[in-house]
Amino acid sequence: MAIEVRIPTILRTYTDGQKAVEGTGATVGELFADLESRHAGIKDRLVDGGELRRFVNVYLNDEDVRFLDGISTQLSDGDSVTILPAVAGGSLPVGMR
Repeated sequence: MAIEVRIPTILRTYTDGQKAVEGTGATVGELFADLESRHAGIKDRLVDGGELRRFVNVYLNDEDVRFLDGISTQLSDGDSVTILPAVAGGSLPVGMR
């Protein structure tokens, strides 16, 4: 079962600069384990204590897996998984400082 995984720039050091890689697994968790077997260190950046890290967003075919079954979300052949780091910060508008 082939799953396309889109990798954000910050994690491409683990994938030799590749923007997308293929993986396999029946669930998101199994997919991450498969990625780890070929891209050592990437899983620790995505999962902590068996759950997604707080500042990592994972989308299955444009659906946030947190609103599905988290890392237990089921995958199917041909699915697309996108990993996005959460973005925070910025500044207040001038009138609100």
